[in-house]
Amino acid sequence: MELQYQIKEDRMVVPMPKEVDHHVAKSLSREIDFLVDSWHVKTLVFDFEGTDFMDSSGIGVLLGRKKTMELYSGEMRAVNLGERVEKIFEKSGLFRIITVERSGKGEKENGNM
Repeated sequence: MELQYQIKEDRMVVPMPKEVDHHVAKSLSREIDFLVDSWHVKTLVFDFEGTDFMDSSGIGVLLGRKKTMELYSGEMRAVNLGERVEKIFEKSGLFRIITVERSGKGEKENGNM
């Protein structure tokens, strides 16, 4: 899995893979945690533009990174949710804990942040 993380100042954008499942979850979590710690990231943005599938392992990745960001007093956001990923966010309750930025409209759907 080769992802092109984008780090600018204390903000990191994570382009999520096409399929976020148990095959990528562990390495994705490890890479993100390492970079958040190394670069002192305060805002972690997950970009779902190219994501077609996410299972419970993907939800686990997000929940674990939420805890990581809370330890660093940071925040987490999600952008470019496609219809399928949006349904997963809705059914799993991720909307309540992760701020979702609606691309192009400047709208935000805010959880507990």
